[in-house]
Amino acid sequence: MKFETILYEKKGGVAKITMNRPEVRNAQNGRMIEEMHEAYQVAEKDQEVKVVILAGAGPTFCSGHDLKTYPVEEGALFRAANTEGKWEYEKEYFYEKTLKPWRMKKPVIAQVQGHCVAAGFMLANMCDLIVAADNAQFGDPVVRMGAAAVEVFCHPWVLPPRIAKELLLTGNLLNAEQALQFGMVNKVVPLEQLEEETLAMAEHIAKMPSFAVGMIKHSINRTMDIMGFSNSLNAHFDTHILVHRTDEALTLLDANREKAGSVKQFIQSRDEQFSENSNK
Repeated sequence: MKFETILYEKKGGVAKITMNRPEVRNAQNGRMIEEMHEAYQVAEKDQEVKVVILAGAGPTFCSGHDLKTYPVEEGALFRAANTEGKWEYEKEYFYEKTLKPWRMKKPVIAQVQGHCVAAGFMLANMCDLIVAADNAQFGDPVVRMGAAAVEVFCHPWVLPPRIAKELLLTGNLLNAEQALQFGMVNKVVPLEQLEEETLAMAEHIAKMPSFAVGMIKHSINRTMDIMGFSNSLNAHFDTHILVHRTDEALTLLDANREKAGSVKQFIQSRDEQFSENSNK
């Protein structure tokens, strides 16, 4: 099976989907989002596959959406260049497709190294389990661009509320040990052991009765839905789209991105402006 932006491989009962744009730190464009969704569907239909691993090639798991092609339309369906089109497009690509690993019957394990931020943060946290390298860093810095967090508002579900607030209000990062302490990740391992340890966890789960595993996942997810998980995510998505049309967002994201010579310069300028040392 050939893809442009991801790799798909199968070993026994484990399928592995690898985001394969290391030259841009696995930033997601429309093609990658579509191909990940397709790969999940392939794994779901394959009776031999019991567990799926989501990984990122190179030193970074995922740096978020590709701001160079923002709003990530490269290789994706056309959308009208207005608020209505933005709502429709982001609902399909940044929300529904991101929820695919959460909704599928088979368990999905995120294999995380380096930066796991913004859209990468929600990708990893829609997986059932997370194995993190000791160099992993997690965050959602989009408040620095005038946005009210990313599209899938998983933060208060995977972190204690005050920690989620600190993460989102400051735009700062959590390291792997902090993420483990707060219960967001299942295991932290040395970087050189990440692939081996993640595969070992996947292969162990793959030995379990597959229907029972699927029903356990279903029951835990349903419990969270009874507590308001899906309604909470749905409510925030509309808030996210609304905030993108504010003067703050139009300046901090759109205008500043156009003035910057590159995405790297834009990110550096953004973070310098809001760093802890900026007022010293």
